[in-house]
Amino acid sequence: MSSSAIPQTDGKPTAGRMAAVKEMAAFQRILFEVEREFVRTATTLIYRVGDIELKYLLCQHVWESAGHARFLKERGREMSGFGKGDSVREAFRELFEEAVVCEDPDKAVAEFYRVIKPAILAAYKEYIQLTHHLADWPSKNLVEDFIHEEMRHAEEMEPYLKGVESTESESALKAAVAALGGFLGQDPKIPLPGSFTWQHRVRGFKHPETCNRGKYPVCSSVFSEDPGETPIVRQWLEDPKTDARVIRLMVYVWLMMELDAVDYLATLFHDTPDAPFDLHYDLARHLWDESRHSAFGFRQLPKLGVDLNTLEHSLDLYNILVQMTPPERYAMMTMEFEAGSFPTKAKVMDRVRELNDFEADTLLAFDRNDEQNHVRYGHRWLPEIMKLFGEERPVEEFVDATRERFEVMAKEFGGKVSHSLSADQRLTGNKILKIAGVTQ
Repeated sequence: MSSSAIPQTDGKPTAGRMAAVKEMAAFQRILFEVEREFVRTATTLIYRVGDIELKYLLCQHVWESAGHARFLKERGREMSGFGKGDSVREAFRELFEEAVVCEDPDKAVAEFYRVIKPAILAAYKEYIQLTHHLADWPSKNLVEDFIHEEMRHAEEMEPYLKGVESTESESALKAAVAALGGFLGQDPKIPLPGSFTWQHRVRGFKHPETCNRGKYPVCSSVFSEDPGETPIVRQWLEDPKTDARVIRLMVYVWLMMELDAVDYLATLFHDTPDAPFDLHYDLARHLWDESRHSAFGFRQLPKLGVDLNTLEHSLDLYNILVQMTPPERYAMMTMEFEAGSFPTKAKVMDRVRELNDFEADTLLAFDRNDEQNHVRYGHRWLPEIMKLFGEERPVEEFVDATRERFEVMAKEFGGKVSHSLSADQRLTGNKILKIAGVTQ
């Protein structure tokens, strides 16, 4: 192992009896920091891209990268020299912030997957070359698994990168990685050109006012009391006279629209750079769960005769919540929307069971189990997010005030998205009756 490749904090090679352990622990620390920054910043892609399958894939990759970071942290704690806390060195943070500010969502994805991810993969491969196959077997075994996942990530993303041309900002990001000599400092450092400008210093990142749903039609909400207006008719959900086949279709629409939660939850990562990593880890799991729940509906509705091109996507929740603070967003999500959905979803589950549809029963059971965990996350992490933003009110008082503020914000920012499709074209409650073969 070359001493010149070892990360150093005082300009001197590591010495002493535990030198070999400390050297590899220092590398693991770098890998942990890089993965946690990927989780924090790649999430900004999710609500900016329009392809639904790409949103789901990004959520999966973020969750798997969070798993890499967690295992590196756990293994690092076993080794002398890993360090305490979850902080990230400024040079890495600046690099990831530079990737975030690309304004074109497709080109931003390309920058992450043509520059950042290959640099992470190269760092993992370098670690395998530097460490001892037997002495550091636990780390080597983990890193080999991570390499396989990184290679799979590249393969899964390749179809979405076809036709996306390289840009000057992509070249600049490559230059920034080269200036580091790679994440583990394994390559010669190439100084940045004199004309180089850190774009994130010029223009900071800001969440878009609305999320991107690509080719799909949009509206303000899929819920109403009017069966000629929206696909989910509130009173039908709990009416015992409503046919179970209608309930099943409406709940799949409801599940698919958990894409709302995917988009606004994804905004929290970038807004909380100093959060404990464990908070981001649970947020990443929460995000992945919501993407799977949305996919339940996305996959099942066509099987039941619904043309997804007629189903408008609701944008109100993102449009309202992006105007609120991160602790307010998280409070509404976990302590209001999810906690408040249990009574209605319990009745819905009972009705769907009448159909003896094992797949539907399974999907709804996992949705409920996941949502219960999400509320637990809320109880655990809302106080921490409040502290990050200097919010000193008791949690219950804060949540009550946030509910009231949401109502105010909804009047200003909600209900602004007109139907993309006419009543004759879009999926409505009345159309669901016909699809289900039911006369209401």
